[in-house]
Amino acid sequence: MTRTAEERDAGTAGAVSGVEIQLEHLSKHYPGQEGAAVDDVSMHIPAGEITIFVGPSGCGKTTTMKMINRLIEPSSGTITIGGQDALSLDPDKLRRTIGYAIQQAGLFPHMTVAQNVGMVPSLLRWPKKRIADRVDEMLDLVGLDPGQFRDRFPRRLSGGQQQRVGVARALAADPPVLLMDEPFGAVDPITRGNLQDELMRLQTELHKTIVFVTHDFDEAVKLGDRIAVLGPRSTILQYDTPDAILANPANDTVAGFVGAGASLKQLTLMRVRDVTLTEEAITARPDETPAQIREQLEARDRKYALVLDDRDRPQRWVHIGQLSGVTSLAEAGRPITDWVTTQSTLQDALEAILAEGGAAVVTGERGRYAGTIDIHTVMDTISHLRETHETKAPAPADEPS
Repeated sequence: MTRTAEERDAGTAGAVSGVEIQLEHLSKHYPGQEGAAVDDVSMHIPAGEITIFVGPSGCGKTTTMKMINRLIEPSSGTITIGGQDALSLDPDKLRRTIGYAIQQAGLFPHMTVAQNVGMVPSLLRWPKKRIADRVDEMLDLVGLDPGQFRDRFPRRLSGGQQQRVGVARALAADPPVLLMDEPFGAVDPITRGNLQDELMRLQTELHKTIVFVTHDFDEAVKLGDRIAVLGPRSTILQYDTPDAILANPANDTVAGFVGAGASLKQLTLMRVRDVTLTEEAITARPDETPAQIREQLEARDRKYALVLDDRDRPQRWVHIGQLSGVTSLAEAGRPITDWVTTQSTLQDALEAILAEGGAAVVTGERGRYAGTIDIHTVMDTISHLRETHETKAPAPADEPS
């Protein structure tokens, strides 16, 4: 389910660190262009929540977001961030207090990962030791081993790794506000799902105010505490929680975004953390021998063991039959190709289960193993959601006499 205000405030890592944003009668007119690109937008963005701008290409959602950090200057209206008039501040100083992550990461190719992540703290003249410590902290936070990635250049990173570095860079100076412009749009679906999960995990720790632009309504439902469905010139067609929009689209245009199967989309509102995980697998560490793992499997009449690394992160499944004739666990089994986190949706879990051909591995904080989820758990939840939906559905009108 979507988080309640109490759950967001309690969180897992303390108080909200974000600040509220108020847009009032915000407009943008470009010279020579008939009509406004953004016309008279007013919106309250709560502190510590993820607010999604979703709408078709060209509707003005990115323009509206870029006016918040003044990458685009408004033609009229006001922007208040944490009680301050953003239009009265020096634009460069304002941008150093607002994180910004874009599609394809936007990393500087001639800089190392550490230099990219530490760029804003350097501009703020942090001491070198503090910057180095912060770089390592941020890389660890987004699931990248600092020792392995600190000195790499962007060209030596996968698309997903580049996006993680981009998020680390945006968060390095601990800004209260993070703007994200379709940041996961250029990666493959599995990596995109993993990055979405990572963002939700980070948010449970950091409680930033995040404004996220996407054209993908499913992504909006998965990530958003609130969704602003935007029409031409950023007209707000509906601004509400994901479950409220799914249940009661404001008009036909919003209903078109929701699409068919709204009841099945409820799976996107439920998280893996909301269900009981399957019995934990037998786990093995790299320093254990194949003979030791075989003994454990035979004692508990199990066929598979899950190999973890030295930081408790899942690496591979190994069948008892694959333990013969190998001298180390690194030589046995098959790598895990798809997994979910406790922040993943049940729809993500279902896709991972089908991809893996069995139970899906679940990870928690910092990618550590948390358990597994199987098809029976997901199907039982779907059945319950359908029953609930049918119960709440209005009775059909009487036939006219």
